[in-house]
Amino acid sequence: MQLLQTTAELRRWLASRGPGPLHFVPTMGALHSGHASLIHRAGRRRDAGQPLVLVSVFVNPLQFGPNEDFDRYPRSLESDLQRAADAGAAALFAPSAAELYPQGVEELTRIEPPQGLQQGLCGAQRPGHFAGVATVVVRLLALIRPDRLLLGEKDWQQLVILRRVVADLGLPVQVEGCPTQREADGLALSSRNRYLDADQRQRAAALPRILAAAAREVTATQAPSTLPVLLSQVRGQLEREQLVVDYVEATDAHSLQPRDQPAGLTLLAAAARCGPTRLIDHVFLMSRAPIVAIDGPAGAGKSTVTRAFAERLGLIYLDTGAMYRAVTWLVQQSSVDPADGTAVAPLLAGLDLQLSTAAAGSQRVLVNGHDVTEAIRSPEVTAQVSVVAAHGCVREALTRQQQAMGERGGLVAEGRDIGTAVFPDAELKVFLTATTAERARRRALDLEQRGFPVPPLQELEAQITERDHLDSTRDVAPLTQAADAVELITDGLSIGAVIGQLVLLFRERVPHDAWPEPGA
Repeated sequence: MQLLQTTAELRRWLASRGPGPLHFVPTMGALHSGHASLIHRAGRRRDAGQPLVLVSVFVNPLQFGPNEDFDRYPRSLESDLQRAADAGAAALFAPSAAELYPQGVEELTRIEPPQGLQQGLCGAQRPGHFAGVATVVVRLLALIRPDRLLLGEKDWQQLVILRRVVADLGLPVQVEGCPTQREADGLALSSRNRYLDADQRQRAAALPRILAAAAREVTATQAPSTLPVLLSQVRGQLEREQLVVDYVEATDAHSLQPRDQPAGLTLLAAAARCGPTRLIDHVFLMSRAPIVAIDGPAGAGKSTVTRAFAERLGLIYLDTGAMYRAVTWLVQQSSVDPADGTAVAPLLAGLDLQLSTAAAGSQRVLVNGHDVTEAIRSPEVTAQVSVVAAHGCVREALTRQQQAMGERGGLVAEGRDIGTAVFPDAELKVFLTATTAERARRRALDLEQRGFPVPPLQELEAQITERDHLDSTRDVAPLTQAADAVELITDGLSIGAVIGQLVLLFRERVPHDAWPEPGA
């Protein structure tokens, strides 16, 4: 691993590093296992190839207040080099203040994040801190130009602010939040923990323990009116542990605006002093487990990626398209005219429609006890599903069933109107699409693999265009992109790359600390 201490050395290393993605982990040094986790995560193999990881070590004077610990902040470059190397970093950039700010801090162009994100939590206690953080990170990003920036969720307010700065400035870097790393007793890892003596270290563990207990109480009672009382209780408990409380606050997790009751994703955060050390920590309160809505036209690859995405995140996969196909199959088997809604309606009265996961991970679909998993993928069903799905009685019956499945959350649903009609309050909405030509190519491959005749691509394109027209112009729940949905065009992307993009979008809205991945 190379040590780079000047911007000239950094430029030479960047010019010689070769092709492939570059991932960046900024730190203030005194590296510990939490930093090592970030570095290791940054170096994971991805579709784009094995990324190089660059770590920076810089104790940034801009983010320290007049009475803070800049002078005594732990500095241990030699051990930092070893730990970064052991974790898989390719290089470590450790510039001096004069090297990084050659004109001096007084003449420096500074970045000022939105006041609404700074006015509460640590921002109220440390004026100018987040402007200093944003300024140094933007300076480093300008010098390094990485593909991905990895930051810990432990400093949640900092992560929210830096995501906003990157977005507002249009910086070409993906920001990835990473889970908080903790000691065995729950204390979040921090370079400043080394200030604690044995007695203080024991008292410090009360902070995560009390916050976790508060989160469990909210989950157990589901009583929103108790939140203001809860904040007072948490403060009192911390003080009884001889911690000097800076704040205990509940905010919206993303806007960081105060909340009186938990709704959606709520941040419960606290800062307290234990001896010479200022501790910060947080938990997330959720009124239900997260929901992801993935809409898009036929043939965009929704089923394949949604199933794998759900498995990766430990969410239930809800294939709503299979439900509409199943009803279409039933209509055809009953010799009912698919276009006659009056004739279709009676079939729904006693409908027993079940989705389950087979041993191999694939989804099984049963209609009135019959396994129709393969049958509903036939060209005959495909040709009629838009006609059947357009009936209000079908929409109403299946939407009601889907919403009942989603009352507790914890699922990924895909279809045509999930984000607009079924789960309009989903944490993440994605409109997954592809060009008509690409969707026709995928349809041909799917038919071939299932043993069905494969029409010419031109004919498949015409069928897809006609189905898009039917889906988008029907009277009941037409196919449309929700106003707050993210469009993801999958042409030229592998399944793994699409899943990777979905995971990043999910983690922008639902942090690891709120919904850990299976096995984490």
